[in-house]
Amino acid sequence: MRILVVEDEKRIADFIARGLKEERYAVDVAPDGEEGWFLAEVNSYDLMIFDIMLPKKDGMSLCRELRKKKINTPILMLTARNAVRDKVSGLNSGADDYLTKPFAFEELLARVKVLLRRPQTRKDAILKVGDLELNQLNHDVKRAGKTVTLTSKEYGLLEYLMLNSDQVVTRTMISEHVWNEDFHSMTNVIDVHIKYLRNKIDQGFKKKMIRTMRGSGYILEAPA
Repeated sequence: MRILVVEDEKRIADFIARGLKEERYAVDVAPDGEEGWFLAEVNSYDLMIFDIMLPKKDGMSLCRELRKKKINTPILMLTARNAVRDKVSGLNSGADDYLTKPFAFEELLARVKVLLRRPQTRKDAILKVGDLELNQLNHDVKRAGKTVTLTSKEYGLLEYLMLNSDQVVTRTMISEHVWNEDFHSMTNVIDVHIKYLRNKIDQGFKKKMIRTMRGSGYILEAPA
């Protein structure tokens, strides 16, 4: 899953991004509202986290404008303000949840998981493709009942392939959702991770699930 963090305080932005990456999310960071607006328009995110007090375009304005553009991605607002009227204003601007600074990362992570489970995100906690199963809450992965141990990037790659099962996904699509914004798509990083993932998912099974579509990308399919 890919998350956008718009926060002008670098220390806080780095803290959030580092924690989310450790939880196997792909994270893009914008230092102001205008860059946040640009990234939200050109990329597809599963969740967005906005500080309210942002330079160039504040978080509430950013939220309202995205909702006017029919971008309904869940939004979590962050702010140092704790007055009820400020919380109400944030929610009325189109935000889905509100977290007051300072906060523990564990609380932010819990709220992130709740928002990602909401019906509008169209995500189930358990993804199943054939005999392959992935639990998005505890990150357990099994094939034919056997536990598969994955690295953070392998997990993110498999999750994205399963969310788009039976569809060809390009290297660019993978780089945008599994890697960060500054990923260079001309490198062979994706191909290397696909190879690692195949070794863990398909090795020992007669029916292979991950196929290379030459010149296009990759596809994950249930065994025929």
